[in-house]
Amino acid sequence: MLKLFSYWRSSCSHRVRIGLNLKGLEYEYKAVNLVKGEQFSPDFLKINPIGYVPALVDGDFVVSDSFAILMYLEEKYPQPPLLPSDLKRKAINYQAANIVSSSIQPLQNLAVVKYIEEKAGADERDIWAKTHIGKGFAALEKLLKDYAGKYATGDEVFLADLYLAPQLYAAVNRFNLDM
Repeated sequence: MLKLFSYWRSSCSHRVRIGLNLKGLEYEYKAVNLVKGEQFSPDFLKINPIGYVPALVDGDFVVSDSFAILMYLEEKYPQPPLLPSDLKRKAINYQAANIVSSSIQPLQNLAVVKYIEEKAGADERDIWAKTHIGKGFAALEKLLKDYAGKYATGDEVFLADLYLAPQLYAAVNRFNLDM
């Protein structure tokens, strides 16, 4: 059985949970409390030496990083697909996923916002997070405007949606961003 090492509020973990559930895959949820620092425990560092969630264990194989996990699941369990067959829509999904994973999420993750708060205070932390989240969502809105349907890139849930949903949740619920 698949094992997912995850934290409930991690947007990276959230997108993997969505993917697993969309594909109808059974998995064992292994909670890693980031606030308590459990990601730095010797046992977890054996699973993922960088100390990040999510990490997926499939038998004796471990894969970490949400994008790598989702691509692994897509290859191993192709139905239902996380990517459209249309090459342009597939590229748009990759772009949207990368905007979230490189231009939004890392700039508002727990370690970064704690560092900003320690160095500049809580007000600057919130300004920092809202600035970068807002900039990323403005880019996503422009990118997706010609492709959106019921969902981000059409009328089916694909990879872009797996990245957008948790990021929208974080923007609104963690950072009170007016969307």
